[in-house]
Order: sequence, then structure tokens, then C-alpha cells
Amino acid sequence: MSFAMIFPGQGSQSVGMLQNLLTGSTAAQEAVATASEATGLDIASLMADGPADQLNATEMTQPVLVAADAAVWAAWCDQTDARPAVLAGHSLGEYPALVAAGCLQLADAARLAQLRGQAMRDAAPDGAGAMAAVIGLDDDGVRKLCAAQAEGQVLEAVNFNAPGQVVIAGDAAAVERAIAAARPAGARLATRIPVSVPAHSSLMRPAADALRAALADVELVAPCIPVIHNVTAEPTDNPEQIRSWLIEQLYNPVQWVASVQAMTKRGARTFLECGPGKVLCGLSKRIDRSHTAMPLGEPDQLAAAIESVSN
Repeated sequence: MSFAMIFPGQGSQSVGMLQNLLTGSTAAQEAVATASEATGLDIASLMADGPADQLNATEMTQPVLVAADAAVWAAWCDQTDARPAVLAGHSLGEYPALVAAGCLQLADAARLAQLRGQAMRDAAPDGAGAMAAVIGLDDDGVRKLCAAQAEGQVLEAVNFNAPGQVVIAGDAAAVERAIAAARPAGARLATRIPVSVPAHSSLMRPAADALRAALADVELVAPCIPVIHNVTAEPTDNPEQIRSWLIEQLYNPVQWVASVQAMTKRGARTFLECGPGKVLCGLSKRIDRSHTAMPLGEPDQLAAAIESVSN
């Protein structure tokens, strides 16, 4: 069966995540240990015990989630020879997707995620930026809302997650204006997302400069499984193009709807969420109701997915 593997990003973390899977999988434990050694963090402890405020700090969240997604992938590979036809990761999830594709080593991905989180935090001091979800407006409606409420500040549509579900980001005051104006503009709901970093907005360009310098020293090779990239919703075999897209991803929108559609065009009808939680399963079904979407974060979920794609 042709299936896609999708890797969640920031927002999927929770204290206690993946504990049952880690307990039963040496391969998953080894992936977490590799990321811990690379970053100098006790990732197993952060996953198990938090505390939540530390786990949710972006410079911690990002390497922890790379490790978590990679742990689920390691458990999958340890238990079955079935491999996806195509991969994609949402935002930060693009890094473990590239690990799964053999393009990027896990240790390098964890270090890059740690630096990426630090650089994003430094690019927008706490409280200066914000993000919000806008529900019930089409993409053009959200773009018009941002244009009307920017008032000379940064305010952009940054995550095209599903039809009628778009995330905006930018200067905090501009985001608040957009939230207030969203329902009069036709949205059903607009609500602030509890993060301080305005990810994927042009405020992240300084972070991209820091990531560019770090990526220059990291080896990338052609992926053995196609990876659909956030910036273009396209794959590439060219490591230098991948390097460039990872940098551009920081200050460009996540084209998730187009990415899922690109995977569908490649024959994927089953989407397996390789990481904690099931946020991407929900988005996949909203994008195309004919999809089968299955999470992998619990041992019974992993077993059910393996059986599903093996039949």
C-alpha cells in the first residue's frame, strides 16, 4: 500500500508524551539518547517529566520534538519493513522527515533544531510577536484581513493548515487588531495561540541568518524517500536546494494544504502521523475526507498502522 508519513512540529508536545512507546522500544530510546547527546539536554527527562514551562520554551521544544518524531520513526523501522512512498513535516517536522529520508543525520537535526529555537527566540523578544488561528475565512480573506490590520507593522498569513483554517503571525499589536476584526470580516473564530514567537513571518529573517550559518557546516545528501517541503509543496533531490528551503522556511508560510495535496497526487491515501499527538491526522482529514489518517504515538496505534499498511 502506498502511504505517506507526516511529522508534527511545535505544538504537539506534552509532558509525558510517548512514554508507553519508549518503554517498549529500545530503538526509540536510542533515538532519544542520540538527540540528547548531540544537544546536551536530558530529552528523556523533559519528555517524561517536563516541567511544562521548560518543555514549552521554544529552544527546548524544538530539539525535544525532533527527538520524539525520530523515536517514533525508529520504532516503526524496528517493527516493520514497510516504508512510506512520500514524507512531509509540518514546520519543525520537516527536520525529522529529512532524517527519515536519510538526508540529514539525527544528531545534526537535533542540534539544528536547538539553534533554530534559540535563533527564533532571539529574533523576537518575548511579547513582541504573536500568532493566532483564524477559522472560517478562505485564504484570500485572511490575506485581506492581514493587509487591512497591519497598519505599517508585520502581519502575515503563515500556516495554510486546512481549508478555512489559517494561522497568522506578526507584531503582537497587529495580531490583536486582526483578532478583533476577524469576526466582522466573516471569520467564525479568531484566537491567539499561546506562543510568543511569530513563526514563519518576516520577523524571523534574523533567525534565518543564524540558521544559514549553522547549515553551512552540516552534511545533507539526496533523500532516499521524497520529502515534500513546506515552502514549495514540492520535493527535490538536490541537497543545496534542501538547504536553501530550510532557511527560507523560517520566514515563509507553511503550505500544508498544498503539501498534503502533493502527497495525494503521488498516490498516498493513508497518512501516518509519526510523532506525539494527532494534530496532523485531523488536518489531513479536513483537507481530503477520503484520506485514512492514523497516529503512531502509542504502541497499539503503531501496531494497528503496521497491520493496516501491510494488508
